Amino acid sequence: MTEHHMTEHQRHRTAPGAAPDSPSPHVPLPLAGVTVVSLEQAVAAPFATRQLADFGARVIKIERPDGGDFARRYDVSVHGQSSYFVWLNRSKESLTLDVKTAEGRAVLEELLARADVLVQNLGPGAAARLGLDASSLADRHPRVIPCTISGYGTDGPWADRKAYDLLVQCETGLVSLTGSPDQMAKAGISVADIAAGMYAYTGILTALYRRATTGSVSAVEVSLFEALAEWMGSPAYYTRYGGRQPARVGAQHATIAPYGPFTTAEDQTVLLAIQNEREWHAFCRIVLDDPTLTEDHRFATNSARVAHRDALNGVIADRFAALDTGTVLALLAKAGIANARLNSVAHFLDHPVLTGRDRWRTVATPGGDIGALLPPVTLTDLDPVMNPVPALGEHTDTILRSLGRTDTAIAALRADGVI
Repeated sequence: MTEHHMTEHQRHRTAPGAAPDSPSPHVPLPLAGVTVVSLEQAVAAPFATRQLADFGARVIKIERPDGGDFARRYDVSVHGQSSYFVWLNRSKESLTLDVKTAEGRAVLEELLARADVLVQNLGPGAAARLGLDASSLADRHPRVIPCTISGYGTDGPWADRKAYDLLVQCETGLVSLTGSPDQMAKAGISVADIAAGMYAYTGILTALYRRATTGSVSAVEVSLFEALAEWMGSPAYYTRYGGRQPARVGAQHATIAPYGPFTTAEDQTVLLAIQNEREWHAFCRIVLDDPTLTEDHRFATNSARVAHRDALNGVIADRFAALDTGTVLALLAKAGIANARLNSVAHFLDHPVLTGRDRWRTVATPGGDIGALLPPVTLTDLDPVMNPVPALGEHTDTILRSLGRTDTAIAALRADGVI
C-alpha cells in the first residue's frame, strides 16, 4: 500500500516514533496471559506464533546469537529487511540464546517454567537431543503444551528427512496440478509452510482450551507434508475414484468449466466462474447472447463442458474479443456470474476492499515503518496487537533481568557467546 493511498485515520493510528495501538484496556485480548516460547525459524512456526501474538499472547522468539532466524536474510526488499521476516514476526520479543550451552539451557528451562506453550520447528532429531521432545518436556514442565512442526512427522520412514516448501509441494503432487499443460509450476506462495503454520495455530488453541477445561495437556504435532496432504483432498478423491488426476490447465479450473481467464477486445483479462446450470443458462443467454448453446450436447453438463473445454473456450474467446472490458463486466454482473479482473500484486496492495474496510495499519520495524494488514479474523470489540517487528536480540537484556540476571551476569553471558 503506497503512502498516498492511506487514509488520515490509517496514518495517525500509529504515528512514526509512537507506540503502536494497544487493544482497549477494558476488553482484554483472548490470549492475554499466555506465554509462548518458540525456537522457530523460516516460515511455518513463525506464522503460527504470529497468529498467537496477534491476539495477545506473549511470544518469546529464541534466536541464535550468530545471526538469528535465517529468514531475516532471505531478501532485503523491506527497508533492508526480509519481506518474509517482517510479515511473520511482528509483536514478538527476540531473545538471542545458544541453547546448546549449559548456560543457555538454564535460561531456557527458566523460561519454560513460566511458559504455557513451546513451539519448535528445529531440524530432524534436534529437539530430542536438547530434551525438548514432547515426552521429555512433560517430565520437567507438565503444564507446557509442546508444539512440534516437522517436515514429514517425528516418526515413520521419513522422520529424518529435511523438508522445504517446494519439496513438499512436489511430494504431495500439488506441483503436478499447477501450471500449463506444457509446463508444471509451483504455487507462488509458501503454501506448505502456511498450511502447517495454520494447523499448528489451531492445534495450540485446541490444546489450550483442553487444558483450561480439563487440566489435561496434549502435545501438538503438525508436519508440512500432512498439512498440505489435507489440502489435496479434492484432487486426491477425484484421482482415486475417477481413474485419472485433474488436468493441468493453467489459470482455469481443472474440473469445472467455464471457469478461468478470457481476453477482452482491449487485451485485458477477465476471469469468470460458472458454478451451476442456472448460471450457465444465464451466461449463454445474457453474456454470450446465444441461448441455443445450452442445447448443445457438448455443453449440456459440467462434465461435458470439461470434456469439450477447448471448443467451449473458443466460443467464449470469440465473444469476449469483440467486447470491451466494461461491457464484459457489465454483462457478467447482469447475468449474476462471479468474475474478477487479473490483478498484479501492486494492484492488490491498493485494492478497494482493503482500503474501504480499513484493513491497513502501520507497524514499526528496525528499518522503518511499514504497512501491515490486520489479521483476517475479526473479533468484535477487540483490536489485535500490531506491535513492532523486533531487532535481533532486542529483548535479551530485559528478559534476562526478569529472570533475575544482573547486568554483570548478562555481560558475562554475552562475552561467552551464550547470548
